[in-house]
Amino acid sequence: MSHKDDQQALLDLAESYLRESVAPLASEIDSDSALLKDALRGMGDRILLALRVPTSWGGTQVSEATYRRFQQLVPRYSGALAFLQTQHQSAAELLTSSENESLKRQYLPYMGNGQKLVGVGFSQLRRTGDPLVKAIPVEGGYQLEGEVPWVTGFRFFQDFIVGAALPDGRAVYGLMPFVETFQDTGGAISYSEPMQLAAMASTKTVTATLTQWFLPQERIVFVKPAGAIHENDKKNVIHHGFFALGCARAGLDILETTYSKKPLPFLKQAFESLHAEVTHCDEAMMLALSPDSQPWEERVQLRAWAINLALRCANAAVTVSSGAANYKNHAAQRVYREALVFTVSGQTTAVMEATLAQLVRK
Repeated sequence: MSHKDDQQALLDLAESYLRESVAPLASEIDSDSALLKDALRGMGDRILLALRVPTSWGGTQVSEATYRRFQQLVPRYSGALAFLQTQHQSAAELLTSSENESLKRQYLPYMGNGQKLVGVGFSQLRRTGDPLVKAIPVEGGYQLEGEVPWVTGFRFFQDFIVGAALPDGRAVYGLMPFVETFQDTGGAISYSEPMQLAAMASTKTVTATLTQWFLPQERIVFVKPAGAIHENDKKNVIHHGFFALGCARAGLDILETTYSKKPLPFLKQAFESLHAEVTHCDEAMMLALSPDSQPWEERVQLRAWAINLALRCANAAVTVSSGAANYKNHAAQRVYREALVFTVSGQTTAVMEATLAQLVRK
C-alpha cells in the first residue's frame, strides 16, 4: 500500500471502527476478555492486523509514518486493544524478516485478517545476568529450558515467538504453541494463571515454563547475534512513545468532553495548553522517524516527553472528573492505569533514566 490516499483511507477506516465500536465499550474491554476478543476480531475483519507485512504475503505494507499514526490511534480508544494487537503486529513483522519460507507461507497470509494470531515472548532477553530461557543446540534444532516471564494474549493467540539465549550469547527465536503441550521427546510447555494486573487484565498475560522443549529447525524464525535486542531497542527508542501519545490523547478527550458539559474557562485553557504540547511532541516524533534525523539522546528525550504527557493528560482527566474518577470503570480511571502501562512497556535503563529526569525537572 503505497498510495497516500489509500493509507489515509486505512487510518480513517481504523478510526471510525475504534470510535464507533470500541470506544463505547472501552471500560468493559479493559476487564472482559470476550469483549476484547470481539474488538480484535473487528480489526481482523477490516484487515488491520498485518500492517507491516508486504502485500506479496497478504499484508498491507503501510509506510512507517502511517504505522506510527495507527499505533497512536488505537490507545486513544482502548489501551487493552492497543497492547494486544501490537504483540501480533510485532510477531508478523518478525516473521516477515525471517528466511524460513515455509513458516512464512504457513502464517503470513493469514495474519492480516486474524485467522492466525501470534504473540511474542522475548522481553527476557533484555535482562542482564543468567538468561531466563536457554537454548542448547541439538540435532535438528534446539532444546529450550527456562521461564518466559511475560507472554500476553493467552487464549487469544494460537502461537507465540519465544526468544532464548544460546551459550555463545546469540539468541534463537522460534514459534511455540500457546497452549499447554507435551512432546513425545519428553519436552513440555506449561502456563501460569493470567496475572492480576492493574490495567489491561483482559489481555491475559501469563508466564510460560519450558522443560526440555525441542524446537525443531522448521519452527525457527531466525538466530540473532549477541546483543541484537539492545541494538534494536536503541534504534527503535521512540516507537513505544506513540502509544503514550495515544494515551495522552485519551486523557485530552475526557478533558474536552468535561468542558462541553461544564464550560469553565480554566478547563478550556488546560485543554488548549496540553493539546498544543501533545501536537508539538507528535510532530517532533514523526520527524524523528527518518533515520539519522537526530542523535539517539534526543530520541530518548522524545520518548520520555511522550510518557510525561501521557501521565499529565491522564492526571488532568482524573482532576476534571473529580471523585467519580475513583470508580473502577470510569474512563479517567482506565486512562490513568493505561498511562502506567505505557510508562513501563518496552522500558530500557536509558528510558527509565530519561523518564525520571523529566519527572524531577523543576
